This record gives sequence, structure tokens and C-alpha cells, in this order.
Amino acid sequence: MAFNDLLDDLDHSASAQAAGIRRGYGGPPARTVGVRYGLARLRCASLLKPLYAWVTADRIPDADRWRRHAEPAVVISSNADTLNLWLAVGPGVILDDIRQRTGVAWSPPNGDPSRFGSVEVAAEEVATAYAALAQSAAAGDPAAATILEWMRQVGAEQAFGARDVLGSPDAGIKCGWYGAPDETCLRTHAVAVLPRGGTRVAVVVGMTALPYTGGREREVYRERVAKGLSVEQEHEKLAGGLLRDLMATTLAELGGR
Repeated sequence: MAFNDLLDDLDHSASAQAAGIRRGYGGPPARTVGVRYGLARLRCASLLKPLYAWVTADRIPDADRWRRHAEPAVVISSNADTLNLWLAVGPGVILDDIRQRTGVAWSPPNGDPSRFGSVEVAAEEVATAYAALAQSAAAGDPAAATILEWMRQVGAEQAFGARDVLGSPDAGIKCGWYGAPDETCLRTHAVAVLPRGGTRVAVVVGMTALPYTGGREREVYRERVAKGLSVEQEHEKLAGGLLRDLMATTLAELGGR
């Protein structure tokens, strides 16, 4: 399937992005692909939690405390544990450390900088940052290696079928899903780090923000969020198919199967 086939019928108020990177010493020449429909940047939801966990490892002297919060932030996407890391180290410090390690510069969200999921990103930036994480792990960075192992433990209920559609059961996965009260869309994002061996790495990213304007549906959604209940199925129903198709097409364009 081509990107045009996926994007041509989207609502004009929708946004979707996909990006992929394949690179590494001893492999084929570096290759990148990407596509964008709608907004140039989207709020990241929980997509960056593994990167936050990675860079805070060196900023929190108590390794047990770091692991106590970083592991659930990655494996089960715990907002409370992510917020603990985010506020303990500081959003400006965390994002500056990510910039220094990956070359990708992100800014704290406007208004309330404690809202870690409101950092605005582009899919190609996310792919670049995760490629740096994966290659750091391959080069012997123990924190990066631990983060990737946790990403491999992310359960199917929070992976939106990414491993299956990419044909990579050992892929490291992190997804993000949210619909803020000030938005008329639901954001559903995913990143996959595919094992390639050595310093070779392939990363695939899909991001969507699709209209979600039904009054009753939005009310029920907000009630579930306020009660701490799962909303993944609502995101799956709205965006799961498109998200998987974007990622599969990106991998095909990378020549990655």
C-alpha cells in the first residue's frame, strides 16, 4: 500500500505522520523515509517516555529510585512515575540532555511545563532520537540497553498491533494515546525499534490526530480518563488501522522486511 492510498481520504481536520530510519556501520547506506498530512507538529502524548527515562538515569543519583519510576514509565506507560522523573530532574534539563545525545531539539510545552505529554514533535524527529537511543545501547550504554529491554516488554494491550504488522515480535515498542479537553481529536502514536544486530538499527514511527467530535463519546472518554480507566480501545477503534498501515508502509519503503 502507498502513502497516498492511506492519506487521500482523511478528513481535512485530521493530521497524520510517519517516518523511518535505517542506518548503522556494516549495513547498507543510511536511508530515511517520511510523510506528513496536516499539522507539522503534534503533541507527543506518551511517545517520549523511554527517552525521558534514558536521560534521567544520569541525573538521579539513587539508581533504585530511578528504576522504580523509569521501568513502569516505559513498560506500562505510568503517568505518575513519568511525572516523578520529569519534575525531579526538570523538563528543561531533560529536553536539553536529549538534544545533546540525539541532536533533536524539543521545547517544554507552553502554559504548564509539567505536562510532559504536550511537547510538540514531528515523526522524523522521533525516529532520529530513537535511532540514537538504539545505537547508544549497541555501543554499550547500560541505561539505553535497559530502556530497550523494557520497550520489548510493553504488552500487546499497549502496542496497538505494531509488532504484528511489522513482523517483528522482538521489537521495542512505545505508544502514546490521549485526547486533551482542549482538542477535538484523539492522538494515537507509536514508535518501533527493530533489532538488526551490531550498530545497525531501524526505527519506524507513526503518528495520528483524528477528529473525535461526538459530544457523548467525548464526555464518556473524559469520564474514563478522570477515573483512571483504560481508553486504549477507543483509540484502537478510531486510529488503530491507520496507525498500523502507516508503520507497515514506512517499513516497506525502508526496504526493512
